[in-house]
Amino acid sequence: MRFALIAHRETEANLRLVEAMPSGIEASVLRPTEALTRVGSDDIALARLDVLPTLDGIERGTWELARLEAEGVTVLNRLRSLLGMHDKLLTARILIGAGVPHPRTLHVSHAVPQVLEAPFVLKPRFGSWGANVHLCRTKGAARERLDELATHSWFRKHGALAQELVPPVGHDLRIVVAGGCVVGAVQRVAAPGEWRTNVALGGTRRQIDPPAAARELALAAAAAAGADLVGVDLLPTPDGGWTVIELNGAVEFNDEYTLDRDVFAAAADALVAAAAVSGEDPALAATAS
Repeated sequence: MRFALIAHRETEANLRLVEAMPSGIEASVLRPTEALTRVGSDDIALARLDVLPTLDGIERGTWELARLEAEGVTVLNRLRSLLGMHDKLLTARILIGAGVPHPRTLHVSHAVPQVLEAPFVLKPRFGSWGANVHLCRTKGAARERLDELATHSWFRKHGALAQELVPPVGHDLRIVVAGGCVVGAVQRVAAPGEWRTNVALGGTRRQIDPPAAARELALAAAAAAGADLVGVDLLPTPDGGWTVIELNGAVEFNDEYTLDRDVFAAAADALVAAAAVSGEDPALAATAS
């Protein structure tokens, strides 16, 4: 039996996940084109395609994922789920439709939405790393920012999103959910003078045991998206609750995310168990246990 992690890069998280697979499962990182010839109907494939660095879509390989699904391969983070995590407009529709708390989000192509009061956030429809995410405190500032964003190819292709601002508190919570289980978490702390918490922008990570309410919300968000492995970003709300800000279908994580057991071992076991349920394979279920 093979476990194929389908990605274009051998990142730390990808390699550690492969290494953590239970004994008896041959595991490797494969590019989408390689997976077509090396993965069969008795195997497991985990899709880890990411957002393009240009922010105008998802990395190549969606056609190959669709082929694997059509050929009966047990695919985790199926194409529909992956699209729902990376396309933030779809994410908003999925979460709100499932009753999961999420800031009001509108699609923007040219004009500032009149129905959304400032301050609000402008962000790419396909985004990551905090790139081109802007806090607009007035609608005048938003109009100026839209004029700037109009020079970007991703904006011309997909427009942008205007999202209700959740008051920044200098930190947020990222929870990793695998196979319907919370397997890891960190608190992300913004760099001095920065309101965004992205590590790519100088933010730092702190180990944390997330509160029960945040865990439950992360699980609900993952379930709504049909996600088998996802990073769920949450912000505390002024009323003492939590709201889901984003889902990350190619979430990167490391040992700092470990909770009660190694985060990679916990994720690997949960993914194998999820594949067993999906494929109704007793032998695989025995391996997972």
